[in-house]
Amino acid sequence: MPREDLIVVVTGAGSGIGRALAQESARAGAFVLLAGRQEAALRETLAALPDGAGAVLPLDVTDAEACRAAAGRIGAQYGRVDILVNNAGRIVVGDVEQALPEDVREMFETNLLGPVLVTTAFLPLLRTSPSPRIVNVGSMLGDIAMPMFAAYSASKFGLRGWSDGLRRELREEGIRVVHAAPRATRTGAARAFEDLIEPFKMQVDTPEKTAARIWRDVAKGRRSSYPAGVERVACAIQSVAPWIVDHVLVSQARNVRSKSGA
Repeated sequence: MPREDLIVVVTGAGSGIGRALAQESARAGAFVLLAGRQEAALRETLAALPDGAGAVLPLDVTDAEACRAAAGRIGAQYGRVDILVNNAGRIVVGDVEQALPEDVREMFETNLLGPVLVTTAFLPLLRTSPSPRIVNVGSMLGDIAMPMFAAYSASKFGLRGWSDGLRRELREEGIRVVHAAPRATRTGAARAFEDLIEPFKMQVDTPEKTAARIWRDVAKGRRSSYPAGVERVACAIQSVAPWIVDHVLVSQARNVRSKSGA
């Protein structure tokens, strides 16, 4: 089919999961608009796509006016958006009292306010699609809050709530909303917590594996996308016996602090 039969917007497309999602979309025959703040990184992603499979869309997702302007440009050139992928994100890791307030604020603005602003601006374009979908890329830490990741978990819990509310609000319009919750993924952002991977016994996926799972679940019309494995078991345990999860994570955090001398 012609590329413009399926128009996909991916925020945070300059690296990591966003880049891999853009590549998955292109492989599925979509025309991908690569959104993000770092134009050079977006052009690197564009170079990794087949010729004619995408275009760069410079965008700060935390700027409401910029989101409206981007929607206007897309509307004028393409007329619609079929799939909006809210993937842009930041991470702040460490003891809560050591986090800089400005870093936490930027993280919340990117992880939570950004998807709200982009979605609100792009809704008119989604409504013109015959099969519109919104994909919000959260985290397993939006289901299971971990010590050392408290603020990040809060931002991703918020995104999960936004996804559920949005899904119910837009259902009668035929706009599907998918909440994706990948586990730790080996991206540039993961360097911020690489010392915590082993003591917290995290399973780590590649961006390509994460993106393939998300795209597959979106294509199947699922309401959410989760990895299989111990994290899903932990979610089930937390729903009925949260003190068990408390005990495990507190013990692991104690080991982290003892090793660091804190």
